Amino acid sequence: MPPLKTRNTYPIPILTYHQIAEAPPKGTPHRSLCVSPATFRKQMAFLALMGYQGLSMTALQPYLRGERTGKVVGITLDDGYLNNLVHAAPVLRHYGYSSTCYVVSQLLGKTNVWDQESGIPESALMDAAQLREWVAGGQEVGAHTRHHVHLRQLVANKAREEIALCKSDLEDLLGAAVDHFCYPYGEYEAGHAAMVVEAGYLTATTTQRSRCVEADSFTELPRVPVARRTTRFALWLKLATEYEDRRRR
Repeated sequence: MPPLKTRNTYPIPILTYHQIAEAPPKGTPHRSLCVSPATFRKQMAFLALMGYQGLSMTALQPYLRGERTGKVVGITLDDGYLNNLVHAAPVLRHYGYSSTCYVVSQLLGKTNVWDQESGIPESALMDAAQLREWVAGGQEVGAHTRHHVHLRQLVANKAREEIALCKSDLEDLLGAAVDHFCYPYGEYEAGHAAMVVEAGYLTATTTQRSRCVEADSFTELPRVPVARRTTRFALWLKLATEYEDRRRR
């Protein structure tokens, strides 16, 4: 049975990205979630300059379990946007980094329809072939439910289906294990964390802000958000100081 709590001696940041694309016009809701390709490239270069190794959630496991030590950072991208493949994958490959992209399994090849009511512009999601290309390029796929749902708004059986069947959908598609989950909108309750374990995932990430410290739950891992205007100095603060840890709720 995998450990329930992290055992890392030093804080480990897990970065959160969404779209790697130019931002929509001013006034567009949540435009800060779009990090331009040029900015992403500079951020990855800055990680390399600082001596960090960017890792997927699977590659990060020995460090979170306390089995290895090193200057590492997790890299995650939420939702499975096509622009992740187009703009992020080549940069990650250039620096020898791996990452985990959390995918909505029943919306492959479609768009971020869950954002329509918020006024966020449509953006293409990777289809099955593109997702396989992402994996063939050395990156990892994680699960983000089947339909990007609000788990708290679902009855238990429906929530369990969204969590568990997303894993089987993606494993059938890719022919490989999908061991990592991310709660859509960062919304979950204790029962959902139990469903994650029941479904066979090794980790689940949240929108709780902080670096991962010793004794964090593997089903409630905090992350460090990276936004459109995150400067290199701000990124350093997030990675190397308690800046994000103080924002833990």
